Amino acid sequence: MKMPAFQLVNQHGQQVTEADLLDQVTILYFYPRDNTPTCTTQAVDFTENMEQFTKKGIQVYGVSGDSMKKHQNFINKYSIGFDLLVDEAFKLSEQLGIYQLKKSFGKEAMGIVRTTLIIGPDLEILKRFDKVNVKQQMEDIWGFIDENHING
Repeated sequence: MKMPAFQLVNQHGQQVTEADLLDQVTILYFYPRDNTPTCTTQAVDFTENMEQFTKKGIQVYGVSGDSMKKHQNFINKYSIGFDLLVDEAFKLSEQLGIYQLKKSFGKEAMGIVRTTLIIGPDLEILKRFDKVNVKQQMEDIWGFIDENHING
């Protein structure tokens, strides 16, 4: 499956499109909300691995429905080392089937299901991790990267 066309902005209001993913391996991970415990752990894990990702030529973006301002605060508070993209209308999340009905504490609501995509330089989705287990995520990602000899 190819990555669909999209236009989102990062925490600074700069536009990011599928063209920004061309010619390099990209990890695009979708998470429910900034400043929640599990989402914070996930962002910090990616930040701690950024040096290794960069050495392999892999770029990382986080995506949620939060606003630019919330993303800025989250990045500043936890020294997040990559851009966070705003999908407030959940357009990209819906296109990829990541915006779904979720149950939490007995209540149902629509939201982003924690999902990580590894996208090749030709925009082909090489791997999709659905319902990501944050404690296991880096092991799973590095396992896939190493097994498939991926370099950006």
